Amino acid sequence: MNFRNILRESWSAMQRHWIRSVLTILGIGVGVGAFICVVAIGNAGSSSIEDKLHSLGDNFVWVEAGSRARNGLRAGSRGTRSLVLGDAQAILQQVPLIKSMSPNVDGHIQVIYAGENWATMYRGVTPEFLQIRRWQVRLGTFFTTADVETSAPVCVLGETVVENLFGNEDPVGKTVRIQSLPCKVIGVLDRKGFSATGQDQDDFVVLPYTTVQKRITGTFWLDDIFCSAVSREAMPDDFNVRRPEDVVQAQLAGSRIMTMLLASVACLSLVVGGIGIMNIMLVSVTQRTREIGIRLAVGATEWDVQVQFLSEAVALSVIGGLLGLMVGVLASVGVQNLFHFPTKITPQVFAIGGFFSAGIGVLFGYYPARKASQLDPIQGLRYE
Repeated sequence: MNFRNILRESWSAMQRHWIRSVLTILGIGVGVGAFICVVAIGNAGSSSIEDKLHSLGDNFVWVEAGSRARNGLRAGSRGTRSLVLGDAQAILQQVPLIKSMSPNVDGHIQVIYAGENWATMYRGVTPEFLQIRRWQVRLGTFFTTADVETSAPVCVLGETVVENLFGNEDPVGKTVRIQSLPCKVIGVLDRKGFSATGQDQDDFVVLPYTTVQKRITGTFWLDDIFCSAVSREAMPDDFNVRRPEDVVQAQLAGSRIMTMLLASVACLSLVVGGIGIMNIMLVSVTQRTREIGIRLAVGATEWDVQVQFLSEAVALSVIGGLLGLMVGVLASVGVQNLFHFPTKITPQVFAIGGFFSAGIGVLFGYYPARKASQLDPIQGLRYE
């Protein structure tokens, strides 16, 4: 029996009992659609967390002043003044896995422009800060190494500061007063939004760290050292090494586990649909006992009969799978439009849903097909 005849026989059998076939297809379709919709919602959540992870920086390692423990007591962040520029240079030179480094001096300050006043945070860094934190400049430029060496009174603003001080006005080239220091705005950073901990990442002013130390704070020590590395390396005991990526990685792992759990629950409906296919095929074998006996008697092999019934089960599941793919897309779009919850459908999800539906047909159609192929032709011919 060739493949075309198998398909024709399967289609004829499904037409003879079309109500039963439609109900089976709907069961598989709902299962595949639920799987796609659930995974699409989970993918969107994971994608959002991955974006946050990417925005943190390039293998971002944060060395903070203050030890984790000293004589049984934790000194706390910025608890000492021992973190200086020499430490930052030593990290870059002596730790092989560190790609780049930027010293950091930060704190809270008032920024004034014309009649507007905004309380924000200043951050004194070097040009490497952009690469370490994976930040882009939206307007203007970032300050240079020469600006750091000369302690130039220049600054780059975050988007939140621009909105509150300048509104729709272009800030590049304007002069703002940071505490008592007039600073020329040379650029505006691209927006990053809120961090995983709920902090507004765009509410700060960036200056050369030498400008901050010499013209604003009058200090010589650093608050932090920002590094870009491929892995964490042992650091001195009187410093506190942090990796903000760890927090986001934990959130990402939790999101992926939740997606897998929800997808597993959705797969149960596919299993139920598969049980429905098995039940229908067993009934079909019983109803078509005489037909099977005649086919075996006129020369059909057990393999021919088995392939015929197995193809019917696979056809039901594949049609249900195609219906499920459409249902999954429509459900995902509906969730996004009605509930304003993001969804993300990937080609992998379609592939898994399609293969799963076909696999259900093979898995739950094999036993009825095997039972039909082993029927005794004489008993089949006697069946009424």
